[in-house]
Amino acid sequence: MTNRFYNAFDRETYGDKRKTDYRNPFQIDRDRIIHAHAFRKLQSKTQVFLSGEYDFYRTRLTHSIEVAQIGRSICLFLQSRGRPLRPDFFIDSDLVEAICLSHDLGHPPFGHSGERTLQELMSPWGGFEGNAQTLHLLTGTMYQNDRGVRGMQPTRALLDGVLKYKKLLGEFAVPPSNHFLYDSQAEERAFVFGGRRIPPQVRAGDRLNAFKSVECQIMDWADDVAYSLNDIVDGVKAGFLSIERIGAWAARRKIDASGRRLLRDLYDGIRGDHLESVVSRKIGAYIGACRLRERDNFMAGVTNRYRYELVVSPAAVREAQFLKQIANDIIFESPQLQQIEHKARKVMFDLWDSCWRNYVETGPRVVRILPPRVGQLLDAAPTLPGKARQICDWLAGLTDGMIVRTYRRLFDPEFGSFRDLS
Repeated sequence: MTNRFYNAFDRETYGDKRKTDYRNPFQIDRDRIIHAHAFRKLQSKTQVFLSGEYDFYRTRLTHSIEVAQIGRSICLFLQSRGRPLRPDFFIDSDLVEAICLSHDLGHPPFGHSGERTLQELMSPWGGFEGNAQTLHLLTGTMYQNDRGVRGMQPTRALLDGVLKYKKLLGEFAVPPSNHFLYDSQAEERAFVFGGRRIPPQVRAGDRLNAFKSVECQIMDWADDVAYSLNDIVDGVKAGFLSIERIGAWAARRKIDASGRRLLRDLYDGIRGDHLESVVSRKIGAYIGACRLRERDNFMAGVTNRYRYELVVSPAAVREAQFLKQIANDIIFESPQLQQIEHKARKVMFDLWDSCWRNYVETGPRVVRILPPRVGQLLDAAPTLPGKARQICDWLAGLTDGMIVRTYRRLFDPEFGSFRDLS
């Protein structure tokens, strides 16, 4: 049965046409992501705590899988409610799964600390943003070999679903530290909209960044649900979150009745050692808090992806925000996580400086420290911003373990290994 929710506009691919087979275009999107090198690297990239430190902490990979499960469940829940969805008119769960699995592909090692550091390094050269880097991978650098570098020819619906932010860096009156696209990605954004002019009222302020397809909204809420709840679980297991610390945090704030109920649920889960059961029930409640609503905008007549929007109950949104605030204030602002931030800056700044001095502003003695393919791409870039972007791409593509080993090979006299130089 054909799914009438999508049309040829949604299924069109960026770049050359793809070969077709027994799968629909969105299943091909998902399968290409799952088998991509960039996706496998997420198993060794930090979510909150350093990957590999303990087996039970979430990594970017396990987080992405959890987001994908929540995203698929939202699709199934919405379809179960009936109108406006029908058996031949529904949000494709394979597409949403592909969007969720790919949403963190562009994030660098060391989690948000690494992202902030790369933005600091790239601020003179076009900036760094994890979501923009994901788009960069999907459209330009997903596949790399001796014959060249190319993207994965994603469908328009996948690209649009990944784009949490659509405003170019140069379109801001004051350059932000995050939530932007690279100026060089104007072509990709134009493709997403099918070349249609973005109305002035959509461009105003932060409205363009808030203008998302319904699949992107589902991914965004699934992401919020996953990290607002699962960061709490990891924080408790790591010893960062305890009843005493949460209580001390709450004592410094005015907590309403909803917040007090949520705190009691957390306390009961921690005391009874069944916090994951509490979280499981919350995930189900947050999925059930979703509804669809029809909307009107300049893309609504082109695709159903903009004819409908996701509406989440205000109570569920407030709960998720409350939990994220606990994690941010107690975990992310802790001395231990700030030490990771310090390490990320030190490692990335030193590696950047070594690349710059040996490939960009070279002296009389040059040491070729990068893998040959990366060095060739860097040499071939005709401009300084282009060379900076190549260094940035290399650093962002490293896992936590790879970047630490590379740093130690270059700067620790007692460490050396020839096994993983490529």
